[in-house]
Amino acid sequence: MTSFSTTATLDEPAVSRGKQGGPPPIFGGGDDGRSGPGLPDYPTRLRRARLGLLVALTPVLMLFVSFTSAYVVRQGLPTLDPRTNQLVRDWIPVKLPALLLVNTVVLLVSSIGMELARRQSKLAAVAATARPAGGVSVSAKGKTPWLAMTVALGLLFLFGQWLAWKQLAASGFYVATTPSSSFVYLLTGAHAVHLMGGVLALLVAGLFVLFRKPVTTRSIVVDVAGWYWHFMAALWVYILLLLEFAR
Repeated sequence: MTSFSTTATLDEPAVSRGKQGGPPPIFGGGDDGRSGPGLPDYPTRLRRARLGLLVALTPVLMLFVSFTSAYVVRQGLPTLDPRTNQLVRDWIPVKLPALLLVNTVVLLVSSIGMELARRQSKLAAVAATARPAGGVSVSAKGKTPWLAMTVALGLLFLFGQWLAWKQLAASGFYVATTPSSSFVYLLTGAHAVHLMGGVLALLVAGLFVLFRKPVTTRSIVVDVAGWYWHFMAALWVYILLLLEFAR
């Protein structure tokens, strides 16, 4: 009795090889910015980065809310004069230097430049993730001259704040002169420290551009730094209005 046997050959699954027949990329996200298997795509990474920034900004916001509450409450509290043993009001309003208005304009202009840098970087990242395979590389795109302008204006703002503090000292208001002057230095100084962190973030973003990191990574760094910078600009406007009108 004759028997027949058949041999079936199974082709190797196509998903086990890349475009050129080699193994698939493990980490993906080459210089074109596209994500590899198992890695989140650009919009997902961007949303996660923004959420992380929001979480990081929450304690900063709470800090300045507590400063505001203390500032408002302290204005109406009398203190005990040790010489007369009586309650007196020692709150002497501080005349703010006009230079603070100039510094405000500088910071707002820098925020505009930061927004232009953020949008330009995002457009480059979207183009990198959407272009067809084998298209022209866009790894050189996303360079943001607005980023350098923002850093320069940020440093100019900090220098202007230092000059404003010198003007306050020249007019007789030091950190411990009066409770009102203490709050002026506290609020403006705390903001300056946080703005320095923003300058460092912009410098890191600039290094990512300089060393030609993947365009999506650059865009995420610039985007997070940009929203942080906008927050610092809005916070400064709030502080200035608080010191000027909450009397």
